[in-house]
Amino acid sequence: MGDYADLPGVRTWYEAEGAGDPLVLLHGGFCTAATWGAQRADLAAAYRVLLPERRAHGHTPDVEGPLTYQDMADDMAAFVEKIAGGPVHLVGWSDGGVVALLLSLTRPELVRKVVVIGANFLPGPECFVKPEMLDAMTAGGDDLDFFRQMYEAVTPDGSGHWPVVARKIIEMWRTQPTISTADLARISAPTLVMVGDDDMMTLEHTNALYSGLPQGSLAVVPGASHLVPLEKPGLVNRLILDHLAQDSVETMMPVRRGPSQQSL
Repeated sequence: MGDYADLPGVRTWYEAEGAGDPLVLLHGGFCTAATWGAQRADLAAAYRVLLPERRAHGHTPDVEGPLTYQDMADDMAAFVEKIAGGPVHLVGWSDGGVVALLLSLTRPELVRKVVVIGANFLPGPECFVKPEMLDAMTAGGDDLDFFRQMYEAVTPDGSGHWPVVARKIIEMWRTQPTISTADLARISAPTLVMVGDDDMMTLEHTNALYSGLPQGSLAVVPGASHLVPLEKPGLVNRLILDHLAQDSVETMMPVRRGPSQQSL
């Protein structure tokens, strides 16, 4: 069962389970908390897992005006303050990963460690393997039918609001996010960047994200797509738990993480 948190930006639905340090799971675009079904049990065995549904997603209503990642990050900052009461770990998938990056950037005091899965820091046309997919997306198209059904089943705005939300999200993907490499360099939280080897995002873009983070780690999961948490849940869950549990990254032969050689 879930409940609503009355936040300044939007009345936000969330679910919770487990006990321990708070861990917030941020779902992808067009999705709901239900898409974390393959992760909940493993993560809740070690953490207090919080699963908010962002504005215009799931049980959380839409708001007037366009959707922006920054507004959603601000919502999540308010959620962390109200429900968790202190800094949290973040795991964000796709759009949720973008929100996690922005929250880490703008409210670092609320963030402990981060995992981003299939995330981008530039707009879709600049990082998608097939940017033309955005041109083919429409509210009534077959490619979004699964998401439409998920939305219509639970939205408080009524099924007739789907075309509005679909247009907003597609437009957001066309134009956002716009996180610079200088911004990435300011993210201090240890961050695991995870991606399937056949993701929507190019591996070059994913590597640029990893390379731009001062405390970044990288996991490319073989034989997996943008849906890697569903395709390889056991491996994904182990990678998440290992990252959250370790105090620091120590390897036997560090190169990127080795001490700088000022004399060279």
